[in-house]
Amino acid sequence: MKKNSSEKRKKFFTKFFTYLFLVVLSIVIIYPLLITATSAFKPGNLIAFKLDFSTQWTLENFSRLFSETLYGDWYKNTLIVAISTMVFQVIIVTLAGYTYSRYRFAGRKKSLMLFLIIQMVPTMAALTAFYVMAVLTNGLDQYWFLTLIYIGGGIPMNTWLMKGYFDTVPIDLDESAKLDGAGHFRIFAQIVLPLVRPMVAVQALWAFMGPFGDFMLARFLLRTPERLTVAVGLQTFINDARNQRVALFAAGAILIALPISVLFFFLQKHFVTGLTSGGTKG
Repeated sequence: MKKNSSEKRKKFFTKFFTYLFLVVLSIVIIYPLLITATSAFKPGNLIAFKLDFSTQWTLENFSRLFSETLYGDWYKNTLIVAISTMVFQVIIVTLAGYTYSRYRFAGRKKSLMLFLIIQMVPTMAALTAFYVMAVLTNGLDQYWFLTLIYIGGGIPMNTWLMKGYFDTVPIDLDESAKLDGAGHFRIFAQIVLPLVRPMVAVQALWAFMGPFGDFMLARFLLRTPERLTVAVGLQTFINDARNQRVALFAAGAILIALPISVLFFFLQKHFVTGLTSGGTKG
C-alpha cells in the first residue's frame, strides 16, 4: 500500500510540474504575441507596446505600411533571399548528408569534425571576415552574397542532421537496388530520397525562416534603404526614440508570420517524424 501511495504521489507531482511548466511556457510565448497583435490593429500611432483590448481595431496600419514606407520592397527582398536560401541549402545539405551516410572516402571523418568546429564559431566573430569578403567580391549590398552566407552557415550542422536521418534508412535497400541494376543517382532519387522526405521538409522550413528573423548579418551587409530585409527595415521604425512608429512595427511583424505559417501548414505532416528521427545515428 505504501509503495502504491508513493507511486501515485510521484505521478501526481510529475504531472503537476509538467503542466505548470507548459502553462508558464505558454504565457511567455503568447503574451508578447498578444501585445504585438493588439498594437498592430490599434488606430493611430503608439509610443509604446501595451496590451489593451479596449480600443477599436482597424486595418489602417497595414495599408500605411505599403503606402507610406518601403515595407513592400523589404518584404519582396526577404522573400527572394529566403526562397533562394531554402532551395539551394536543401539541395546541398541533402546531397552532402547522403554522401556522408552512404560512401566512405578520404577525409570523411575529419571533414565531419571540421563541420562541428565551424558551427562553434559565432556569427559575431565572422562579421569582419564577411565584410572583407563582400568588399573584395563586390558583394556589399547584394542579395546573392547575403544568400551565400546564409547557405554556407546552414550547411555544417544541417549536414550532420541529414546524415543522421539517412543513416536510419537501411542500406539493404541500396544493395537490393544495385542487384536490380539501379545506378547511384536512381537509388538516391527514387528509393532513399522519398524515405527522408520528413527531414527535407524540416530543413526547408528552417532555411526559409532564417532570413526573416536575421538582423545582424543583413544589417551589416545591406546598406541601401530600398534593399533592406524586413528585420532590418522594421528596426528603423523604433530606433528613433523621438519618433517611434510602434503600430507600424507591430503590423509589419504580424505580416512576417504569414509566409512562414503557410509553409509550416503545407509541410506540417512531415515535421513530427523529421524532428524526432534526425541525428539518431552518427
